[in-house]
Amino acid sequence: MSEPRLDRPPMSRDEADRALARLRDERERIGAALLELEAHQGYQLLEGAALRGATLRVQSDVRSRTASLWLLFDLHGRVLSSAEELRARHGRPGQAQLAELTRLLEGPSVELPAAEVPLERRTLLAVPSGERLTPRAAVDRMTPLYEEVARAVAALDAVWSTLLSRLAEVEAERRAAEELLESAGGADPAFERLRDELETVAATVRADPLALARDGHADTVRLDAIRSGLAEVRRGLEEAERLREGFAARIRGVAAVLDLLREAEAEARAVRDEVLVKIAAPALPDLPGSSAALADRLAAVTRPRPGAAARGGGWRETAQRVADLERAAGAALERAHETTGLIRGLLDRREELRGRLRAYRVKASRLGHAEDAELARSYQQARELLWTSPCDLRKATVALTAYQRAVTSRTKGADR
Repeated sequence: MSEPRLDRPPMSRDEADRALARLRDERERIGAALLELEAHQGYQLLEGAALRGATLRVQSDVRSRTASLWLLFDLHGRVLSSAEELRARHGRPGQAQLAELTRLLEGPSVELPAAEVPLERRTLLAVPSGERLTPRAAVDRMTPLYEEVARAVAALDAVWSTLLSRLAEVEAERRAAEELLESAGGADPAFERLRDELETVAATVRADPLALARDGHADTVRLDAIRSGLAEVRRGLEEAERLREGFAARIRGVAAVLDLLREAEAEARAVRDEVLVKIAAPALPDLPGSSAALADRLAAVTRPRPGAAARGGGWRETAQRVADLERAAGAALERAHETTGLIRGLLDRREELRGRLRAYRVKASRLGHAEDAELARSYQQARELLWTSPCDLRKATVALTAYQRAVTSRTKGADR
């Protein structure tokens, strides 16, 4: 093939030197950019992985475009090297050498292989031959190729890095739960289900991360759900481990609370019996009586169950049962104390009314009404109601109120 002619006057020596310097600078910058691209984490991930699906298509496209980039870069470099060698051989180049330098530096001197000619630039009958580009046109063609590859690599890296980081966290959670499970012995169906699901998602993360992308961002919903499930399993296993290490102490603790609960229930019954004797028609809450049922639950927890470990129960299930029993016993004890307080409140109300009656009698005596017959009758009526068993608190309150009013009315009369 004959060399294409360049329809322009040859460069001057200075113009050729300046063009050479510009092309050297461009080549250095392009080479640095290509090396930096291939050193990028996303490119390294993409290059070394066995992929499938959408990510495989991106990998193929990136490899194809990168190969085209390096080919153009190499062909561009060959032309530059030829120009540099020609210039080096001729310290004072003549017209022939300047014409050749002009052809190399500004003419269509970068010849692409036929396979690299884009399909849209071929014809049906023409013999395929390499397309010729100027060094400038070669750089212009490299630029969009580089930008497309860089965008694809950066977008994939953003998704993949997020997924791999989250996957590492989930796998660390799995290992922690697995170690605890091995220590506790037995099996855990929830853990096995989550482990199997994690293996499936992990295979997708490593082979086709773009399958887990939404709107250009990593979708970590499945990984987050698995991590939450594994964390819950781990916490249960940790509780089981703590239970196994301090099982006897915790059981003694529950038994001690149940002893207190039995005492509180007995006190509530005693106070209730006293109220029934001393207070007429009292409105009483139901008596607490959960200690027996809780004692049965405690006995069941401490009783070994054949095959529990094989069914996935073991210490983890026991830990949950003990924790539930601790909460139930504490709540029952609190309710028993509250109930006793409510029942005792009726006796306290009677004592309060008695105290107020005594106080007003002292007040009447201090004001000189100790011999007042009407006050004496009112006082006696209230006193009989308050010191009679069972005491009618409603009637006693009415009688005390009447006595208070009578004493108060005489106090006002004395003041006038």
